[in-house]
Amino acid sequence: MSIQLGEPYEKYIPRLDIYECYKKSPYLSVKHSSYFHVYAELLDTYRNKPITFIEIGVLGGGSLFMWREYLGHRARIIGIDLNPLAKRWEEHGFEIYIGSQSEGKFWDELFNSVGDVDVVLDDGGHTYEQQIVTASKCIPHIKNGGLLIVEDTHTSYFQDFGYPCKYSFIEWAKGLIDNINCRFPSVQVSSLPYKSSVYSISIFQSIACFKIHRELCVDSSPTSNDGILLNSEDFKYLTYKGSKIEEANSLISLVKRLLPFVRHFPFLRNIANWYRDIVKRRELKRLKRYF
Repeated sequence: MSIQLGEPYEKYIPRLDIYECYKKSPYLSVKHSSYFHVYAELLDTYRNKPITFIEIGVLGGGSLFMWREYLGHRARIIGIDLNPLAKRWEEHGFEIYIGSQSEGKFWDELFNSVGDVDVVLDDGGHTYEQQIVTASKCIPHIKNGGLLIVEDTHTSYFQDFGYPCKYSFIEWAKGLIDNINCRFPSVQVSSLPYKSSVYSISIFQSIACFKIHRELCVDSSPTSNDGILLNSEDFKYLTYKGSKIEEANSLISLVKRLLPFVRHFPFLRNIANWYRDIVKRRELKRLKRYF
């Protein structure tokens, strides 16, 4: 389905199967209009398969029926809510667990009971703590090829929730981007324990999706197709060569080579490092206008 430029994508929502399932649900469900295209993109591959699907935040019940209709009756659908009244949906064939998503003990007990799952969709309380604790506890129990989908991530920008804050869910997700890139051997900027499980992250409007695939979370290494090598100069670092940053790095290298001879003057290395840092800040400041 193609969307014409300049036309609101809401116009195309009725054409999506997921939206038809949403409207067909007999009980109330409230969703943002932009979510349906994201659902279709992320979850279409799971339809009519024997998967285990968890949704957090199901009190109204409408979304449970939507997921059953969309995913098919082979799907095991589990609902989680803090309100005990959500137990009413068990008589309709859904599994319902009552507990706080911000409590690690609840998640430990849940996964001990239900086992590993394919998809977790967090439509719960949306506070920083709820989203971060949920993600950290669920990721280890999502099967390879599975997804963690976190909704309403715009709450990371709510002043009532504490924005600006370096401990928001979105800031945590940015840390996972660093974590993923640490699979390149020489990059060590994140010590989070997810680089061996979170294969990729997709960011949509108000939704973050984490794809879990441990077999694909391998360290990156260079390869070659063993083709013919021409004597051509590689220009990719042309703007770097001869720059002040390269000069500063060259100074550091020189000081390191001389250290055995000037070990009684460690301040020389400190001066070189200080000079390099100053140069880098000045050179990279040109990029400020893009941020």
